[in-house]
Amino acid sequence: MIVHQESSDPGRIGAMLRERGYHLDIRRPCLGQELPATMDHHVGCVVFGGPMSANDDHLDFIRRELDFIPRAVASGKPYLGVCLGAQLLARAGGAKVAPHAEGWHEIGYYAVKATPRGRAFFPEQLHMFQWHGEGFELPRGAVRLAATNWFPNQAMKIGANAFGLQFHPEVTEAMMQRWTQFAGHRLVLPGAQARDLQRAYCQRFDAGIAAWLDGFLDRWLGVADQDRGEEAIRAVAGGRQV
Repeated sequence: MIVHQESSDPGRIGAMLRERGYHLDIRRPCLGQELPATMDHHVGCVVFGGPMSANDDHLDFIRRELDFIPRAVASGKPYLGVCLGAQLLARAGGAKVAPHAEGWHEIGYYAVKATPRGRAFFPEQLHMFQWHGEGFELPRGAVRLAATNWFPNQAMKIGANAFGLQFHPEVTEAMMQRWTQFAGHRLVLPGAQARDLQRAYCQRFDAGIAAWLDGFLDRWLGVADQDRGEEAIRAVAGGRQV
């Protein structure tokens, strides 16, 4: 589990994995903690979000994560990128990460719509919690699973084992309250929802997010036993383009 701030935690994803009996090896490369050389001693990898950009090549830990992600994907074990983690997955596969062309942000709860190929993983529409101003293009071999109006790549799948989610299903109500309090200055950005609206939407949509995540994690954890999609995995494992 890779997190990007000293105070960050895996939230609902971590809680659900612990309920399934998994031990969480939480690493903070941003604080100098090392990443494993291989995935031999881990059953999967989750890379979470953070306030930095996937384009911050001046940060040593961003470069190290971009080098690590192809190895994690090529292992065939489940990989899940959340927000920054999805953007790093896209960059590792040679795709661009950039702000919205018109400056829009998604901060709050937005309707995520499944694509035809994403209906195996998503209902037709589900409101998800978001906190980002950058989005990712699809790397070679990726399949778009879900979209919103402003950021068309909300979820992607590469091979059988690698998934990237632009939204934050790990964010609980308590986490949402903290984020809107301590980063409240971002709520004035174009497209961001006011704190009171986010609180109301949380009451309306959070149970659906939790139910979706519970089912999704079971499918994600089982992908190592499926066809690994070698061609798509090699597209990421080949390293990023610069």
